Amino acid sequence: MMTTLPFPALGAGPKDGLIVFTSDRDGLFEIYVMNADGSNQTRLTSNSFFDFGPRWSPDASRIVFTSSRGMAFDVYVMDADGSNQTQLTSDPSSDSSPDWSPDGSKIAFESNRDGNYEIYVMDADGSNQTRITTNPAFDAMPAWSPDGSKIAFVSEGEIYVMDADGSNQTKLTDDPLQTRENPAWASDGSRIVFATLGNGDIYLMNADGTGLMPLTDDFATDTFATWSPDDTKLLFSSNRGGDYDI
Repeated sequence: MMTTLPFPALGAGPKDGLIVFTSDRDGLFEIYVMNADGSNQTRLTSNSFFDFGPRWSPDASRIVFTSSRGMAFDVYVMDADGSNQTQLTSDPSSDSSPDWSPDGSKIAFESNRDGNYEIYVMDADGSNQTRITTNPAFDAMPAWSPDGSKIAFVSEGEIYVMDADGSNQTKLTDDPLQTRENPAWASDGSRIVFATLGNGDIYLMNADGTGLMPLTDDFATDTFATWSPDDTKLLFSSNRGGDYDI
């Protein structure tokens, strides 16, 4: 059974989609893929380091993820079958939480290479790494909007949204008693789902921050919510069964 957090993501694939996720079932964080019904669970990475936080490319041909196999946490990419694993960032700081732009040409990620966690964007081959936030706060967990025009992210526990170039940063949530994480857009760009560390539940809101509502209400921790391709379901991880499962 899994003893630490899985990081699930549902992507385009045969039939109803494929799920890529992280599990430590074999001792260390590794990346796995399975069918949408949970069958055919297949391990894609195998090394003595931590591989986690996978995200499908828009065409489902590649997976971007974070790995500790370099000097620190860095961003890597691989083909959907686990082949051609390639390092995209190489910095003694921590680079993590990558997310693809909708056209697959760019990847947003968080990094503390300049002394504070900020949001960066690079080309999909790792070139042109550019910082797009400059705040004394902790900026992390970028999530690209479906039309590519905006990026949602977390700053000091609140959800913000900004234009893809880093301009027009706007705060969407405002509750100092909660710490929010992992925003994810619906495919039509109208809604954002996220989790909270305060009560361990998943929430939904409109893309402008209105209409906030809880989706789960459990004594366990529910987190890492991801939309199905048709926006009718949400994939998430929870420890309501004891260990974290999807």
